[in-house]
Amino acid sequence: MATFESRVYALGVEAHPNADRLELAAIGGFRCVVGKGQFESGDLAAYIPEGAVCPEWLIAELGLQGKLAGSKHNRVKAVKLRGALSQGLVYPARDGAIRGQPVGVGDDVTELLELVKYEPPIPIAMQGEVRPVFGATPHYDIENIKKYPDEFRDGEPVVVTEKLHGSWCCLGWHPGHGEIVTSKGMADQGKALFLNEANANNLYVRIWHAHEEAFNAARAKVARPEQAFYVLGEAYGRGVQDLHYGEPNPAFAVFDVYVGEPGKGRYLTFRELRQTLGSLFYSGPLGLRRAVRRVHARRTDRWANQHEGGPHPGRRGGAAARGARISGVRPRRAEERLRRLPHPSRRHGIQLEYDRGLGLARATKGGTWPMRS
Repeated sequence: MATFESRVYALGVEAHPNADRLELAAIGGFRCVVGKGQFESGDLAAYIPEGAVCPEWLIAELGLQGKLAGSKHNRVKAVKLRGALSQGLVYPARDGAIRGQPVGVGDDVTELLELVKYEPPIPIAMQGEVRPVFGATPHYDIENIKKYPDEFRDGEPVVVTEKLHGSWCCLGWHPGHGEIVTSKGMADQGKALFLNEANANNLYVRIWHAHEEAFNAARAKVARPEQAFYVLGEAYGRGVQDLHYGEPNPAFAVFDVYVGEPGKGRYLTFRELRQTLGSLFYSGPLGLRRAVRRVHARRTDRWANQHEGGPHPGRRGGAAARGARISGVRPRRAEERLRRLPHPSRRHGIQLEYDRGLGLARATKGGTWPMRS
């Protein structure tokens, strides 16, 4: 599960390319825009990541009243300042201390800064009656690749898939609870939806009914009758997000399958996934240009131009292993965007997560294995 945290780092400061009164601070693999002269290279500071909800005292101390995101202007979001992307906030550790407490490189100061992770409200189509199934739901999230900068080496075997813009959905079966239909937020709380009439219009319940036959066939193929079994995927299409890929109704694409009790079982390998559920965009040695060309060549025609902002979605860039939208971007430019590491893509793109246990890069949220009923 991806970790929400604020840690202390030593800064690297460089000039802002377009502003005399601003500078760029490299911190924890990210880049933030700061005021000129506010920091020097080597200074200690806490990185406040995107998605952090900040307390009023911190906002006031940094002089950011009314400047952050959200209805309460208290949420950190990536923004461009004079053409340079700022991926969070930098809180100084003056004289090696934060709020009077001594800190060093690597210290977790999330609680000290009173930061909490932003949780978006649940849309009406995704709400419903729930039941407790604690211990029977998988916890699934992806760590940012910047936390593991040395994991990838050129030439290693990888798999590249297409990142769909939708909603995380889990279809499962557990020996103690029967059918499990849940969202990411509900799964983290140990809850699942009732498969009843009251939830008939719920997005995830509709996905379950549309793919129940395919789910049972996959479960019979790869799991023992008494084993817990989970299919993790992305619900997408019209009515799910603004980007619908031309799908008139909610559809479902699988990105992982888990067999066994949560925390004690295993994810299927890519070979098993291909044999069970379908094909991949690219599989082979790590080489960004080669991988991007393959993805660019094999995009589904009916998805063309169905990206945020129209036919040229690559303009905003993406993060290595989590970005660089492809359609409308020349392969070389897409590769350059992968290397530049500006910020995680929020929409469509390439995702890789290296799994040393498998010796492969695991495709992450938003895969390319449509589940057919």
